[in-house]
Amino acid sequence: MTKVALLTGSSVRIGREIAIHLAKEGWNLALHYSTSSNEIHHLIADLKSDYPEQQFSPFHADFSKIEHTQNLIRQVIELFGQIDLLVNNASVFEPSSLRKTSDQLLIRQTMVNYFSPFILIRDFANNLTNGQIINIVDTRITNNKSDYLAYSLSKKSLWELTKMAALELAPHFRVNAIAPGAILPPLGKDQAFLDEVASHSPMKTAPGISSILLSLDYIIENQSLTGQLLFCDGGSHLV
Repeated sequence: MTKVALLTGSSVRIGREIAIHLAKEGWNLALHYSTSSNEIHHLIADLKSDYPEQQFSPFHADFSKIEHTQNLIRQVIELFGQIDLLVNNASVFEPSSLRKTSDQLLIRQTMVNYFSPFILIRDFANNLTNGQIINIVDTRITNNKSDYLAYSLSKKSLWELTKMAALELAPHFRVNAIAPGAILPPLGKDQAFLDEVASHSPMKTAPGISSILLSLDYIIENQSLTGQLLFCDGGSHLV
């Protein structure tokens, strides 16, 4: 039987690359998006053309609205009948120090980056009998820099949730995380910016999207792995 993955934030950047990779591996995909409607429909058209025997369906949800998040697992199960893999990739990334973090920014970062994954993990466990969850966190969880304070806090919380969920939900569910570093240039930046950031890592080069996809495959295929974090950052978490 073909397995089903729910991938959040699937229309652009890392999420889009994960979607293409999972499709290539034979997965049916429930592809979540928020604002990138054109991108998600172009992606699905491409996937259906390349893999006509598989199923690819879009699911819109604004993770800043709790009712959207609360309905997502149920909607996917109603259409596909199952979910075997949940990849919590969707996130918002906004700079702000402690002094400059507004209430609205803090709420937005927390809702999208932590609260929504929490709800999806909870509902995944409550509505299914087995499966696996992969949370996309960030290499920033290992330091205390406050230039992206709300974002970093939300990702630190998601990593702690990963470990707690792995312990509670075993042996029927496996829960792991991937921590990217300088994988793609931020919006408005180019490859030169990415190379400059990566030059300060121990490996001196940007890991590239392949590091994420290789880590994803390793987690999916290693049936004894749970509560683990794979860094894809060229060693940036060490410095």
